[in-house]
Amino acid sequence: MGVDTITLGCRLNFAESEAMRGLAEDGTIIVNSCAVTNEAVRQTRQAIRRAHRERPDVRIVVTGCAAQLDPASFAAMPEVARVVGNAEKYDRRAFAIGGQSKIHVSDVMAAPVPPVAAGFLSRVRSFVAVQTGCDHRCTFCSIWQARGPSRSLPYEAVRDAIALELDAGAKEIVLTGVDITAYEGSLGLLCQRLLDALPSLQRLRLSSLDSIEVDEALFELVTGEPRLLPHFHLSLQAGDDLILKRMKRRHSRAQAVALVERLKGLRGDVSIGADLIAGFPTESEQAALGSLALLDDCDVVAAHIFPFSPRPDTPAARMPQLEREIVKARAARLREAAAARRMRWLGNQVGTRQMVLVENKEKGHSDLFAPVYIVGSRRGDVGSARITGRDGDQLVGTFE
Repeated sequence: MGVDTITLGCRLNFAESEAMRGLAEDGTIIVNSCAVTNEAVRQTRQAIRRAHRERPDVRIVVTGCAAQLDPASFAAMPEVARVVGNAEKYDRRAFAIGGQSKIHVSDVMAAPVPPVAAGFLSRVRSFVAVQTGCDHRCTFCSIWQARGPSRSLPYEAVRDAIALELDAGAKEIVLTGVDITAYEGSLGLLCQRLLDALPSLQRLRLSSLDSIEVDEALFELVTGEPRLLPHFHLSLQAGDDLILKRMKRRHSRAQAVALVERLKGLRGDVSIGADLIAGFPTESEQAALGSLALLDDCDVVAAHIFPFSPRPDTPAARMPQLEREIVKARAARLREAAAARRMRWLGNQVGTRQMVLVENKEKGHSDLFAPVYIVGSRRGDVGSARITGRDGDQLVGTFE
């Protein structure tokens, strides 16, 4: 019967799900939860109920950030057999069938450095965690409570994990974590060491970056290392300085714009993704328009738009809230503008040549992380493709 996983949320969760798969006993479904928004928690509960309806004979274990923050509510669900905290998710004993209590959750703030989590969705793109936790206290975020303080994994452990993934067939490695730019000793230096030590590492991609923490070693790689793929997803969150201050972000609007200008100046083909929150408490219409304009000012072509969601026990939840209809409308406006920019960007790539990795049959991504459909290609194919057209939200191309 094996072990199945249901993963919600970030790329770190996907890596951890693959690592946990080998810890549970056959006939288990591990639900790796997300708590970044109230909607993510709702979707976690929905996934648990759906899994039980479809496979009522299977044991369901819930772990992840939502489980860590509110274990009792998940333990109260009749579909759930065990709740496992983030500090226990690599402990085989926590998944064992037996006389343990239903809740197996401890204080994540005192958790040790976890082992390297690595996993792939298709043995083509592999996610490798290099750190977990966060030392910052953004007023809207509860993830630091669920993950604990920032802890970086040793270079040797990361290197060896990547080598194993490459040996197993991975063609692209994605470094992931909660706050990878906080990697102890510099994320850029880590990348340099990995690329120097592993000649077979031909495609290195980074998950979300905190714009204020991008270091000089990473800028050097952007300039002269083609194996570092040129798509950078930035945690921007807002385009207004007062709102950024109330969010307790550590960058200004001008610093975000300057970072993108520098990246594009170092390497002209860089593409930019960004996280943005719409309707943060006290956000005025002028502030909201500042976030809207940031799409253009930072040339964002892959935006993740979140309507503000007040998370329990966060400072932002205690601030004066906007009406939900205003929040939804501003999020919809941001999404519409972001989608229009993305369509133009995709259209502008028609007629160009792009390096593409095929992750599933005939479907993959370019180095810029544009989705590409290539007729007749197979999973694992990688090479230069001529982009012949656009079909909705994906490009169409051919290997030549």
